[in-house]
Amino acid sequence: MSRRARVSPEEAGLPGGGGRRRTPGLRREEVAVLAGVGASWYQWLEQGREISVSPSVLDAVARVLRLSDAERRHLYLLAGMNPPAPEVAPEKRDMCDGLRRLIDTWMPYPAHIMDLYYNCVMYNDAAAIVLGMRSDPTRADHTQNCLVDFFCDPLYRSRSHSWERNARTVVAQFRAACAARPDDEGFQEVLAEVSERSPEFVRLWAERDIEDQGQIRKELEHPLVGLLVVESTAMKVPARPDLMVVLHTPLEEANTAAKLEWLASPEGRRGAMYPVAG
Repeated sequence: MSRRARVSPEEAGLPGGGGRRRTPGLRREEVAVLAGVGASWYQWLEQGREISVSPSVLDAVARVLRLSDAERRHLYLLAGMNPPAPEVAPEKRDMCDGLRRLIDTWMPYPAHIMDLYYNCVMYNDAAAIVLGMRSDPTRADHTQNCLVDFFCDPLYRSRSHSWERNARTVVAQFRAACAARPDDEGFQEVLAEVSERSPEFVRLWAERDIEDQGQIRKELEHPLVGLLVVESTAMKVPARPDLMVVLHTPLEEANTAAKLEWLASPEGRRGAMYPVAG
């Protein structure tokens, strides 16, 4: 009822009628006509009765009531159905400046942001120094793909002591992301690339493990400061479901926090400018 009250007949493409209405916005009968459903059925839907609903009908109601993506997904939940994959609202697309400030504030610890397909869309200086993140001229969009690099980048693999332990988790988490959007060609392109380049990935993918995003312990050997032990935490941004923030927090082992602070200092940055074996 509250969503109907927000939409005027004129906004819905109906004649206003000119007279006073007992209730603001659209009547139930008008929503039913515009959505292509029966008036009684729509009344039962509002009342939460046990009726049969379909995604196409819910989408029609959502369109008439001009529901936001979050409201449309909530409508699915109220109807006892699996909601569609979240989408980015047009007014939320311009959040990149704020996300850039977030990962830059995380300095001197590494942080980066990935899209749905694990492409790295931005990273802070510590991620470049510690994780070797960089723009990739071999890719058309000049962005790194974190899944491809995990399996195929010799620099990252040479630094990672925890690679074997984490590989299965990385693949299981990517499978979960793919399963949420089974017809998305972007996932298929990444899968084709990493499968062609990494037999290890193909072997792990065939195991069909599924795991949600969470925390991963990483042990990295940096050529300037030695062992670094960090905890990688992946977090979703509800307003930007196409992006994921990955923050690396130093653990107490190996004096990691102090080493990361030194690497981000002017002295550490000067040292990182020169090639170091390993």
